[in-house]
Amino acid sequence: MDMNFELQDLTGKVVVITGATSGIGKETAKAMVQNGAKVILNSRSEENLRQIQNELGAKSVGYVAGDCSNPEVSKAVAAEALGLFGTIDIVIPNAGIGLYGSIFDWSDDDVNAMMRTNFEGTVHLIRSCAKVMVEKGAGDIIIVCSVAGFYGAGKEAIYAGTKHAQVGLAAGLDHELREKGIRVSLIAPSGVSTNFAFGTGRTPGAPRLDMYLKPEEVAMQIVHIARQPASVRIPLTTIISKEQQSN
Repeated sequence: MDMNFELQDLTGKVVVITGATSGIGKETAKAMVQNGAKVILNSRSEENLRQIQNELGAKSVGYVAGDCSNPEVSKAVAAEALGLFGTIDIVIPNAGIGLYGSIFDWSDDDVNAMMRTNFEGTVHLIRSCAKVMVEKGAGDIIIVCSVAGFYGAGKEAIYAGTKHAQVGLAAGLDHELREKGIRVSLIAPSGVSTNFAFGTGRTPGAPRLDMYLKPEEVAMQIVHIARQPASVRIPLTTIISKEQQSN
C-alpha cells in the first residue's frame, strides 16, 4: 500500500485571522504560531491584540485593530500582512456576533451590526486578501460558520440567516476560486464554550456550557484543514461535541 500521504508544513505560512482576541480566533492564532506560521490578527480591541502579540511574540504576530466589516479596515489587514510578512497564504474569517431572541428583539443598530460583522466582515476580508493568493495560484480560505447555517432554530432566526449567507458564499467561492488554486473550506461548529453571546443569549457559568465544544478543539480542526496536502480539499467540516445534539 502506498503510504505517501503527508500533511503540509505550516512553517512560514502567513495567516490572517479576524475575531482574534478570544475564543476560536485566539486559540487558532496560538495553534498556528505553534505550527510555525506567521499571523496577522484583527479585532476591535487594540489592547487585547497587543496582549496576544506580547504572548505569542512580535516576530510571529502583527495586528490591525478595527471592524473588519468596514472595507477599509479589511484592506488595512491585508496591507499589514503584505508589509510585515510579504504574502498571504491562509485567510480565516472568524469575527462573529450572536444575538439570540425574537426577530423583534434588539435594536436596529444591534441587528445591523450582527449582519454586517457576520457576513460583510467575511466578504470584505476575503475580497481584500484573496487577490494575493489568486496571483500566486495557491491558498486557503477557511470560513468559520456554525451549524446554525444549515437550519434555523427558534430564537436565532437572524443569526442563522447570517450563517446561511456564509454557506452560500463559501459554495460560490469554491466554484469561482477552485480552478485558480484556492481551496475554500467551511467549518461549522455547534455551541462552543467561549464568551460569545454573553449577555445576548448566553449566561456565564451556565451548566450547558460544559457540554459545548472547547475553542481549542475547533482551532485544531482549522489547523488540520490548512495542513491537508495540496491535492486534498475539505469543503465542509461539521464539529459537534459528544454531549450535544446536532439539531
